[in-house]
Amino acid sequence: MSIYGGGHGVTGAAVVDGGLCIDMRGMHSVSVDPVAKTARVEAGCTWGEVDAATQEHALAVTGGRVSDTGVAGLALGSGSGWLERKFGFVCDNLLAAEVVTADGRRVTASPTEHAELFWGLRGGGGNFGIVTAFHLQLHDLGPIVLGGMLMYPAAMAGELIRFFRDFMSDAPDEVGGGLAFTCAPPEEFVPEPVRGQPVVMVLALYAGPIADGAAALAPLRAFGPPAIDMVGEMPYVAIQQMLDPPNPKGMRNYWTADFYESMPDEALDVLVAKATNPVSPMSQMIFVPGGGAVARVDEEATAFGQRRAPWNIHYLSMWPDPADDEKNIAYTREISGAMKPWSTGRVYLNFIGDEGHDRVEAAFGPDKFKRLQVLKDEWDPTNVFCHNQNIPPTGS
Repeated sequence: MSIYGGGHGVTGAAVVDGGLCIDMRGMHSVSVDPVAKTARVEAGCTWGEVDAATQEHALAVTGGRVSDTGVAGLALGSGSGWLERKFGFVCDNLLAAEVVTADGRRVTASPTEHAELFWGLRGGGGNFGIVTAFHLQLHDLGPIVLGGMLMYPAAMAGELIRFFRDFMSDAPDEVGGGLAFTCAPPEEFVPEPVRGQPVVMVLALYAGPIADGAAALAPLRAFGPPAIDMVGEMPYVAIQQMLDPPNPKGMRNYWTADFYESMPDEALDVLVAKATNPVSPMSQMIFVPGGGAVARVDEEATAFGQRRAPWNIHYLSMWPDPADDEKNIAYTREISGAMKPWSTGRVYLNFIGDEGHDRVEAAFGPDKFKRLQVLKDEWDPTNVFCHNQNIPPTGS
């Protein structure tokens, strides 16, 4: 059985040959309570739909970095996004979940009902049932925020990434964003000779008062300076849609990722040398800072772990032609493999493809994985929900 939550699901786990596919896309209602600052979000929603509904009330919650990201897959995998340093992961804002179990029961998981299941749903993926609705805590933000994109030539990558590393090490929680190695898009704001050429982009968002954000982001905007500075006052929904054009549907994808305990100059040199020489102009190697609200949640509070890692790199390769599969996959494995000496051995599972059982177990660590298996024994002992980053029952 597979569950189609309505997002982009590049692993292909949302559909299955010779099995039953539960398609949730018809369930895409978002109900916002602006007084309580909560939302009930059905499992077929995308984050674009959630953002639109919550921003009507100047409220937001951490969501996907591309607007067609599915709420269900992101939330159950823990839920990384631009706002995480200020408001935590999606799972940190989950108040309750409505669940249909493998044996057909309808239950609610929350801190007071089926609390162990609630713990497992916050990072354990779709292993324990079908979540049909998510109850989320919202926060004051928007509708206008300070944010946008800075673009630098690839030749500046070494200096820039060192500056970005140091800048983010003591940046306030309100500063979110990431650094991306990619190629300049074929857009009007990019000089024609630069289009399609390797560049480095910094995506920044200040999740607080705009006046405070101007001072907080000033050092970042002054460095270089950037060849293109598109940081300014804009709707939060525009920030959330900023990466939509370079992530079109229908492309070939190969993803992997790792967490990093530190990022010394030697590691940055390796990353820069390889990431500034992509084999596809659509690939994006994204350098994501940790810290802030995420790191202040107790490590044992949710199934997701590795909250203290200061860096997470998402190696995202994308290309249109199946004839180019081999070279793109090889490139992605080469660059991520070269960075392994500095990795923690742990991974954010939403950022990887099918890398096998050992990788899933390593993501949680041995103690949490055993606890999740016991939970699986209780809620899905025959492993009905297996077309995912699977946690098998203990007897498997």
